[in-house]
Amino acid sequence: MIRLDGKPVVEAHQKKLTAWLDTMKNQGLNIQMGILLVGNDRSAQMYLSFMEKKAKQAGLGVVKVQLPETATQKEVEEAIETMNQDDSIYGVLPLMPMPKQIDEAAAIACLRPDKDLDGLTTTNVGLVSSGKGGFAPCTPRACLAILDYYKIPLDGKHVVVVGRSPVVGRPVALMALARNATVTICHSHTTNMKELLLDADVVIAAVGKAHLIDGTMIKPGAVVIDVGINELDGKTVGDVDYESVAQVAWALTPVPGGVGTVTTTMMLEGVYDAYHARNVDSTEHC
Repeated sequence: MIRLDGKPVVEAHQKKLTAWLDTMKNQGLNIQMGILLVGNDRSAQMYLSFMEKKAKQAGLGVVKVQLPETATQKEVEEAIETMNQDDSIYGVLPLMPMPKQIDEAAAIACLRPDKDLDGLTTTNVGLVSSGKGGFAPCTPRACLAILDYYKIPLDGKHVVVVGRSPVVGRPVALMALARNATVTICHSHTTNMKELLLDADVVIAAVGKAHLIDGTMIKPGAVVIDVGINELDGKTVGDVDYESVAQVAWALTPVPGGVGTVTTTMMLEGVYDAYHARNVDSTEHC
């Protein structure tokens, strides 16, 4: 069984990203990403620190805006608009969750689609859904980056996605479809999930339930991408029971150390995509 570790995928992508950022610095360009934190949510605060550290390690500038728990809708939207107008900021990440008084959907609607790093805006959702580009959420991009690094094609394969969330399940299904896979989505109302999984060449588990999928549900020789991050008996585990699935799968991502490891790098790489779209792609349009 091949263990699809995220670390070498990260190293390969970071090498390219760092080289590009060095070139930009040598040209005197200031390339930054913006991060907005509203309130005191601990997980969001930890992710802010983590993202800031990773961005700076890669050589990327960070503009962070932190608003208090009592922030108003107007203050949040004004903070986003300020980052929209800052030409040195090529991508913006609004951290979730925000305090209860904030309408998150309305705040996201204020974000410029060409700076929407995690594919949250309606514009990017529509572009990804129609196969016309746009920013896709970073976790689905991480799934495909792992498959690409380990040279696992999707063309002609039956891909079963477990989970239909708008940030993972749905977009990764559409992205697999764009690569000519035959895609099935399983969810809480699917009555024959085991039957469908046993027919899958590639399984992408993104439902958020610890050890939902075990070795009896996987076709021998299948590839399994485990997106889930769950706590079970004091340990971090995925949606897949690693030990039993490893007995039958041809390749499997670990948790931790798999998809989650790559997701942050996809976020940083999105800044490059945004720069390219603004400064290169725009010159190709009439």
